[in-house]
Amino acid sequence: MSEQQAGEHRAHVHHGRTVAAWTGSVIAGIGFVLGAIAFLLGPNWVLFWISMALLLTAVVTTDVLRRAGRGQIS
Repeated sequence: MSEQQAGEHRAHVHHGRTVAAWTGSVIAGIGFVLGAIAFLLGPNWVLFWISMALLLTAVVTTDVLRRAGRGQIS
């Protein structure tokens, strides 16, 4: 069996190149940046909790998109 034939039997892996992965990563990145800014500003607790809400939103959004077929099937 050649390497090409062996590769055909394996599942295709996107390595995070899906709409769900990109959307979740961007939202989480914004959340982390806002969280860091919140601590640099004093700490600013309102901005900190907004960043925590964004992180939770990233997790939920990624899961919803994955279940809707826009992510890699696990």
